[in-house]
Amino acid sequence: MSGMTEVSSLTGRLLVATPALADPNFDRAVVLLLDHDEEGSLGVVLNRPTPVDVGDILEGWADLTGEPGVVFQGGPVSLDSALGVAVIPGGASGDRTPVGWRRVHGAIGLVDLEAPPELLASALGSLRIFAGYAGWGPGQLEDELVEGAWYVVESEPGDVSSPSPERLWREVLRRQRNELAMVATYPDDPSLN
Repeated sequence: MSGMTEVSSLTGRLLVATPALADPNFDRAVVLLLDHDEEGSLGVVLNRPTPVDVGDILEGWADLTGEPGVVFQGGPVSLDSALGVAVIPGGASGDRTPVGWRRVHGAIGLVDLEAPPELLASALGSLRIFAGYAGWGPGQLEDELVEGAWYVVESEPGDVSSPSPERLWREVLRRQRNELAMVATYPDDPSLN
């Protein structure tokens, strides 16, 4: 690997928008990184539910998605494409990996939405459908981290299927064992203080 800078992979971690992050696409966003290497990064925003029911666009998968049963806006890129992120309890070890599911990190993986839903139905712990994703070119995310735009924290399988996505930003910060727990109390509009 000579000549290449080693990028420590953040795949499977959460990016939590800091109050300093100015981009409205990512205000108070909690992003699950699905891929992170020297080619760039790709993730989905976990806390942007849309008014669109999953059944309206992917009828077969609607029964397998948790509450709220809506499509989430995964990010500003490719809004017309759908991504399925599913948690398989126990992480589906070895040869028991279900057909149509590709592990990303631990028990979290991507679902092939072209596959018949019944192939996965029995194995699924939770499923969330995202329209679009968040993408970063090579080194771009690293630059944003240096600028202090994101906190990087460990994900938990329940983050993907949080039934109260509007509370996820505070909940993720609150469970941190350092000064980040204090950020969770940050007012929605600091100018109101």
